[in-house]
Amino acid sequence: MTETVYDVIIIGGGPAGLTAALYTSRAKLKTLVLDKSSTAGAMAYASLIENYPGIEKPLPGKDLLEIFRKQASHFGAEIVEAQVIGGSFAGEVKEVFTMTAGYKGKAVIVATGSMGRKASIKGEAEFLGRGVSYCAICDAAFFKDRTVCVLGDSEEAVKEAGVLTRFAATTYLISPSQKLKVPDDHPALSIPNLKVILGRSVTAIEGGDTVERVRLKDSQGAEDVIDLEGVFVYLWGSKPVTDFLQGALETSEEECVVTSARMETSLPGVFAAGDVTCTEVRQVIIAAANGAMAALSAEKHIFGKKKIKYDWHK
Repeated sequence: MTETVYDVIIIGGGPAGLTAALYTSRAKLKTLVLDKSSTAGAMAYASLIENYPGIEKPLPGKDLLEIFRKQASHFGAEIVEAQVIGGSFAGEVKEVFTMTAGYKGKAVIVATGSMGRKASIKGEAEFLGRGVSYCAICDAAFFKDRTVCVLGDSEEAVKEAGVLTRFAATTYLISPSQKLKVPDDHPALSIPNLKVILGRSVTAIEGGDTVERVRLKDSQGAEDVIDLEGVFVYLWGSKPVTDFLQGALETSEEECVVTSARMETSLPGVFAAGDVTCTEVRQVIIAAANGAMAALSAEKHIFGKKKIKYDWHK
């Protein structure tokens, strides 16, 4: 585990997290952003955004997100692509754990968005941990020389399928849509043991003690079966992404992180911003505003100030 103690660790690299990073790094706070994927998240999936103040013409969401990322990096924020799997948030110094490292910080801002989903495929919940997984990087090694599938059509799904090909004998990428959300020349698509199936939805995951097969259906109702031993789900919904918190923070019945008007959570030094708090209006500008407030509150907490400092420009 690294012994560096950051001032602020931000979990999530969407508009809320990157705006928070812009504010904290500009305030000369040592800032770390842990971002699962630069291509995941609601904003990255948006085809065009034209109602964000300051942009002169419509931009793909991923392009506007890249501007956010460059601004935060310009002021010194360190951005690491890593999936957070847990943490210890109660102490004065917080700890955040990824698959490959642990990080310490004086304050944490949770900005993981709300693209999670409840298990919705027949057998998905039943076989979780017994062949069903939501993290290829975490579990790929368990499927060495076996047959697996990835469900999804996003760039994240394609990238994770590429990871699995290094371990599994055969990896199926099963997309519910007729076209993947990546260029046709994406490197992963040329890997010999990756087989892409378009326009099919998995209706059931079946097996005995572990996964043994999946059932597919196309738009015409035709069914098929594939024998395999692992299912990696990269479909998304609108559920707050809070599983890694493991109950550490107060959440609502809808699993939203509960915050004050200043983005303070139930634990001192831990803040939350953006869609993970289930804001009534889910827009980029609202998430960015939340991120700014969380950053200001984190700065206040770190230095024990009575009032928020609103600007550091000289």
